[in-house]
Amino acid sequence: MNNMRAITTRAIIAASVAVCAIVAVPDLTFAAPTCNLKRDLTGADLSGCDLTGANLWGADLTRANLSPADLAGANLEDANLTRANLAGANLTRANLSPADLTGADLTRANLTGARLFFADLTRANLTSADLTGANLTDAKLTGANLTDADLLGAYRIILISRAELKGAKGVERSTGIGEALGGHD
Repeated sequence: MNNMRAITTRAIIAASVAVCAIVAVPDLTFAAPTCNLKRDLTGADLSGCDLTGANLWGADLTRANLSPADLAGANLEDANLTRANLAGANLTRANLSPADLTGADLTRANLTGARLFFADLTRANLTSADLTGANLTDAKLTGANLTDADLLGAYRIILISRAELKGAKGVERSTGIGEALGGHD
C-alpha cells in the first residue's frame, strides 16, 4: 500500500512539474510552420531554440538572443531584428525580406539560400557568415562587416556602401557585386 502511495505521489509531482514547465515556457516551444508568432519579442532569449519553419512574420525581435537558434526555412518577413544576436544561427532558406537587421550580429551565421531582398543590413556584423546563393537584391549593406564571409553565388547586391569586405570569399564570382563596388563582374 505504501508503495502505491509513493508511486502515485511521484506521478502527481512529475505531472505538476511538467505542467509548470509548459506554463512557464512561452508558446514558442510549440512553434510550427503554420503558427504565426507575430508578437513583441524584444530582448527575448531564444538562444538555441528550434524555430525551424516558424512563422515570425512582422515579429519584433529587437535585441533578441537567437544564438545559435535553428531558423531554417523560417518566415522572418518584415521582422525587426535590430541589434539581434544571430551569431551562429542557422538561417538556411529563411525569408528575411525586407527584415530590419540593422546592427545585428550574424557572425558565423548560415544564410545559405536565404532571401534577403530589400533587407536592411546596415552596420550588421556578417564576419565569417555563409551567404552562399543568398538573394541580396536591393539589400542595404551600408557599413556592414563582411570579413571572411562567403558570398559565392550571392547575387544582385546593389546597395553596398562603406562595407568592409576584407577576406570575403566569392565576391568576384557573385553576380552584381562587382558593379556595386564600381568594378566589373
